[in-house]
Amino acid sequence: MAKAVENLLDKVSDKETKIEKFSDLLDSLESTEDKKKMLWKEVYENALNDRESAGLLFTDLLTQSRGNSANHAMFGQIMSKYLERMCKSNDQILKLAELISKVDESDIIDADDIFKKIGEK
Repeated sequence: MAKAVENLLDKVSDKETKIEKFSDLLDSLESTEDKKKMLWKEVYENALNDRESAGLLFTDLLTQSRGNSANHAMFGQIMSKYLERMCKSNDQILKLAELISKVDESDIIDADDIFKKIGEK
C-alpha cells in the first residue's frame, strides 16, 4: 500500500503539468471569453485537487482497513464518501471537456491561422 500512496503523491506533483496543458488548451479557444476560460481553469484545478485529496484519504483508510474487519466496518462509509467525491470530480472534468469540445467545434477555422501554426512547428 505504501507504493499506492507514493503513486498518488506522484500524481499530485504532476498536477501543475496537467493544469498548464489545460491552460494551453483554453488559450487555443479564440472565441471564448477570458472570464469563462479563467472559470473553467478554476473548475479543472478544483476537480483535480478534490480527486487527488480524496484518493489519498481513501488509500490511507484502505491500508488501515485491509485485513481488519473492525476497521473496515468503521471506515467503510467514509471510504464510500471518498469514492463518491472522486467520481463527482471525474464527472466535473468530463462535463468541462464536453463544454470545451462544443466551443472548439464552433470556432471558425481560418486558413491563414492554420498555415501560421504549421509554419511555427
